[in-house]
Amino acid sequence: MGEKMNLSGILVLVPPKKTQSTIDLLRTLPGLQVHHQDPQTGRVVVVQEAESTGAEIDGLKRIQALPNVRSAAMVYHYFEDEDEILAGTLPELDKAETSKNNRVPPFLVQ
Repeated sequence: MGEKMNLSGILVLVPPKKTQSTIDLLRTLPGLQVHHQDPQTGRVVVVQEAESTGAEIDGLKRIQALPNVRSAAMVYHYFEDEDEILAGTLPELDKAETSKNNRVPPFLVQ
């Protein structure tokens, strides 16, 4: 059995004045990288890498439990099995219409 990769994009919302202190805490958690921050709105985007879906959920719960975190939501999840990569893309994924599903929700656009 091949190695698996679990990546999740997580949107974290905090009070704007607590953005930097929350980022400092996020950076102490294993498998997390802060990719974007907006101190004016308190939005922070992190990418989490985990060995399993369960570990991914545990990581999300750790973020949600941090002080000042108003909300932390997994907005993207990617699961890859090395064996599937070597075998190629599934035919039904090639035909999938993804462009309409890859839009930013209006409430996230300023």
